[in-house]
Amino acid sequence: MKCPYCGHPESKVIDSRPVEENSSIRRRRECLGCQARFTTYEVIETFQPVVVKKDGSREYFDRNKLLVGILKACQKRPVDAQQIAKKVEADLQNSLKLEVTSKELGEMVMEELKKTDAVAYVRFASVYREFKDIETFMKELQGFLQK
Repeated sequence: MKCPYCGHPESKVIDSRPVEENSSIRRRRECLGCQARFTTYEVIETFQPVVVKKDGSREYFDRNKLLVGILKACQKRPVDAQQIAKKVEADLQNSLKLEVTSKELGEMVMEELKKTDAVAYVRFASVYREFKDIETFMKELQGFLQK
């Protein structure tokens, strides 16, 4: 790391600690040339996948939109919507896909909700799958109960 004071190309790390929910690292450094101390921050680089919507339009993944949908499904349920959103987002990041369809994203959320809470799963599925009538709703419930 280049010293901001004298420009010497080498420094040593004196202290290192995670900040902002472990998404970046704060490092206290000392220049090997002039012994001046300075702080640097290293941010973990993540990519923003593009979500391909049903109508073919594309937009960058928005964690807040994901969280709002999960929060609505988990309303008044003993479910940590934040944890589910983090898990889905981590799975998406780990897949290393540059593009993901809204259908794939919805399926990822439903899979996590299915493992966590049946009522939240059915709520999310009813909106996501756009049930038109009670028969399709019942068919989804029967499929869930058989598994």
